[in-house]
Amino acid sequence: MVDAPADGREPLEVRVPVARARRVVVKIGSRTLAAGGHVFDSIATAIAARKGTVFVVVSSGAIALGMKKLGYRSRPKEMAKLQAAAAAGQSLLMRVYEEAFEARGISVAQVLLTHADLADRVRSNNARAALGALFDARAVPILNENDSVAVDEIRFGDNDQLAAMVAPLVDADLMVLLSDVDGLLDAEGRRVPVVRDVVVDALPHVRKSTSSVGTGGMGSKVEAARRATLGGANVVVADARSADTLARVLAGDDVGTLFVAAPDRLSAKKHWIAFTLRPRGDVVLDRGAAEAVAAKGKSVLSIGVLGVRGDFRAGDAVRLVDTSGREVARGLARCSAADAAMAAGKPREELPEDLAGLAVLVHADDLVVGAHL
Repeated sequence: MVDAPADGREPLEVRVPVARARRVVVKIGSRTLAAGGHVFDSIATAIAARKGTVFVVVSSGAIALGMKKLGYRSRPKEMAKLQAAAAAGQSLLMRVYEEAFEARGISVAQVLLTHADLADRVRSNNARAALGALFDARAVPILNENDSVAVDEIRFGDNDQLAAMVAPLVDADLMVLLSDVDGLLDAEGRRVPVVRDVVVDALPHVRKSTSSVGTGGMGSKVEAARRATLGGANVVVADARSADTLARVLAGDDVGTLFVAAPDRLSAKKHWIAFTLRPRGDVVLDRGAAEAVAAKGKSVLSIGVLGVRGDFRAGDAVRLVDTSGREVARGLARCSAADAAMAAGKPREELPEDLAGLAVLVHADDLVVGAHL
């Protein structure tokens, strides 16, 4: 049964799946949290009222709190000082969450991640298992990037993207990005209530908009929404400055902008390949191979490869590009760049015995076509 909004109205038809969501990722940015302590209380209240639903909270704010604690007057530019601020502020951030949720009889747990934790399959599966154990204990995980140790090579970019990576990790059917605007706005500043196709319905408004929300801005939120919808989740971007925003979103009210889940969702593995892994090189395809991969998702055969760029190993993500450099797909290499270069252009029967297994350089099961990238 769908939970009705507090005023007794039924959710709009397009919002029914939102009201029925049972695994929810809620992301809050530092600018949203800066609006005041009521944000923590309103989030805790909405989550406590939603019985039978599993929540993950992805929260920024540690650096901002740490800056005050360490006496920094402005946001530092030096990595060491940013890491110090994150380390000093993370305990303060968790204290506020603990107080807000404990008052409602809910335990919270801190989970700090780097990009490397999710890019490695073993560590990613460990994170999934740990989160599952917290769900079983009815605790709410509070996730944040581990800014105290993160450097550019292992950063997510912003917590919008972290939320989009976590959503398929926990099989979320809803992701809520709490912001400080009403949602995606059109060129006249009017809220766009529903986005079914990001390219058609959202990107034109992002390009024209001058609004900037949090670290990543609206462009980052739209991209995070696109990625999460491809993983099978509905996404709502809404204004957290109203105390009842999250509760209304969860009730199916017409609040914020709803990005509807894609009908042709990616599997968890392909979502990981497309949006979590970072490509380590390129495999250049001839015209026929590029067309077969782009149109039919076919495996990449050695005979259709013209060459390689970069230094990658077996299991690394690679871009599959045509002769113009356009990325037609992304996949997992089955060999190193050196071996791929030796096998390039050769049919199976011409490959040396020690390279005979490289007739398929990227298997179709490990490949995501460009339309989803």
